[in-house]
Amino acid sequence: MSTDGEDEKTALPCVVITSCDSGFRGDELVRQILCTSSLPEPAKREDVIWYPWTINNKYYTADVGLCVVPSTFNMNSEVAQSMQAFIVYFDSKTKDGLNGVTPWLSVVDDLAPEVLILVCDRVCENGVSRHEAQQWCLAHAFELVELNPQELPDEDDDFPESTGVKRIVQALNANVWSSVEMKDEHNQGFGLMSSLVASRHNNPRPMPESQPFQAQSNTVDEKTEGQKTESCHQSTEAVDSLVDPMTDMDIQELANLTAGDADVENFERLFTKLKEMKDKASSLPHEQRKLHAEKVAKAFWMAIGGDQDEIDGLSSGEES
Repeated sequence: MSTDGEDEKTALPCVVITSCDSGFRGDELVRQILCTSSLPEPAKREDVIWYPWTINNKYYTADVGLCVVPSTFNMNSEVAQSMQAFIVYFDSKTKDGLNGVTPWLSVVDDLAPEVLILVCDRVCENGVSRHEAQQWCLAHAFELVELNPQELPDEDDDFPESTGVKRIVQALNANVWSSVEMKDEHNQGFGLMSSLVASRHNNPRPMPESQPFQAQSNTVDEKTEGQKTESCHQSTEAVDSLVDPMTDMDIQELANLTAGDADVENFERLFTKLKEMKDKASSLPHEQRKLHAEKVAKAFWMAIGGDQDEIDGLSSGEES
């Protein structure tokens, strides 16, 4: 176990990476994430191995540790306190491949990392099928990523989906890290995000009980309700005509989050809601995803008070 001094010294957030497949090492996933032919010198070696990584995109930079943990028995207080993302590789070629992930579920439930990704080489009908993997992910709030999917996204799709390690890197870039430093040119609306994120992780708040969106809506204070524009109210019927009622509620929540305070809780909820909507869309047949994405985009535009005239003529030509 780590000492308090070591914990203070290592304040960086980490991505816990593990493999439940004896034929695939966790540090191989690290190598692919870093996009390098050979692994860098690890920052430390104990029961776990830490690799340094600096996320550097056009919005922010963040120093993150990629932490390879062989099993739940190797978890220690330092890793637990720093864990903000969890990536687990499993063997999809065997029927019971997902059983190896089960011991980690209690760890995930206790620590509640923001990013949860289930990884395999590709789903296998003779092992763990796509349907079985997706159902498992829905039940446990993970995202399924195949490193070498059999079916690649249509190159002509206006809304191409990322696959493989590229998707993993995208998901990690979309997280709000406690070490985040916003870049000046993209700091509008999130000027306090760095300090707010650090404050949240230094003083973690208890995880709220899961509540239906309707219950959350009823608790919005009168001030917030008064700030909603008339155009948002007028758009309700138009939104209903574009999407199903459940998606309509998701869109209305996105609109409220977008119009709300630029704080960490709103920012995190926004990412979570976008991921939930993406997961719902992923269950649709491939040919329907583009039309669904178009409908959602239009409905969201109207939900935040956008002008109908500005999106007329942007249709793909398909009608539901």
